[in-house]
Amino acid sequence: MGAHLVTLPGDGIGPEILAAAAAVLARLGEFELDERLVGGASIDAHGTALTDDVLDACRGADAVLLAAVGGPEWDTVDPQAPRPEQGLLGLRKGLGLFANLRPVRPSPALLDASPLKRDHIEGTDLLVVRELTGGIYFGDSGREGDRAHDDCAYSAAEVERIARVGFESARTKVTSVDKANVMETSRLWRETVARVGAEEFGEVPLEHLLVDNAAMQLVSRPADFDVIVTENLFGDILSDEAAMLTGSLGMLPSASLGEPDTPGLFEPVHGSAPDIAGTGTANPLAMFGSVALMLRHGLAMESEAAALESAVDKALEGGLRTRDLGGEATTEDATRAVLGNL
Repeated sequence: MGAHLVTLPGDGIGPEILAAAAAVLARLGEFELDERLVGGASIDAHGTALTDDVLDACRGADAVLLAAVGGPEWDTVDPQAPRPEQGLLGLRKGLGLFANLRPVRPSPALLDASPLKRDHIEGTDLLVVRELTGGIYFGDSGREGDRAHDDCAYSAAEVERIARVGFESARTKVTSVDKANVMETSRLWRETVARVGAEEFGEVPLEHLLVDNAAMQLVSRPADFDVIVTENLFGDILSDEAAMLTGSLGMLPSASLGEPDTPGLFEPVHGSAPDIAGTGTANPLAMFGSVALMLRHGLAMESEAAALESAVDKALEGGLRTRDLGGEATTEDATRAVLGNL
């Protein structure tokens, strides 16, 4: 048998787009799929969004493919009640996933869907590498009277490991984004990224940008970027900004990676879209993009990853448009169109 994958359909449109992904995987090679519950589906069955059994299964897999979690039926104001999103956070923590990869490559057929002019974004093919487990989101925070604080902290070791992911992913250059003119954590960030680059990746060009300048350049010259590596807060903001270059958040895949010997987690950026669940109209293309990322970064199957991305591009060039892209194609239509080009 081929690679052992744990698949997590989750909630909402999750089972529909995961079924589409399974059809594509069957065409691309031999894979052993182990389907498990996560999110709201797991809360309904087990009272928790992620069971120890499922986490153990994920740890033993070659890669983990997640569709989507969440939905209004699990929304609650009770702080003690389990929430579907805890499943995703538990997976990230339990698998030690510290690097979030978000590629931004507008499909040629969808260039006119971008809010930016076509000639502005043509040729854009960048990757945002965001640090996922440190920084201000995980620092000490609190409130006393009318004062509040959120502490931002990083160690050199945390910066080193995310810098390596950025350099290893680069084709032409790495752009490290910080706020080193103001923040001490950013000065440590800049020094550490520069050292890792010089000592381990001397052949890869490295540039440093302040985050406000980077936000401007992303809109004014997005095609000039290759890999952007940055800390948690800046990466959260910049990856959403970069995502909108494509015109549709619903088209974007993502990968979360840990140490080389741990399985990665691959998932589309969009949510569970409970309003269209069960209608057969969900767009599976972000899920297919996540499968391509899994093949490339999780299983070292580059030619299969490129073939899948090319098949998606060809389907779009052939006129495939799901409802979110202004067309009428169903999930099944989209899957058939991509399979037809594989």
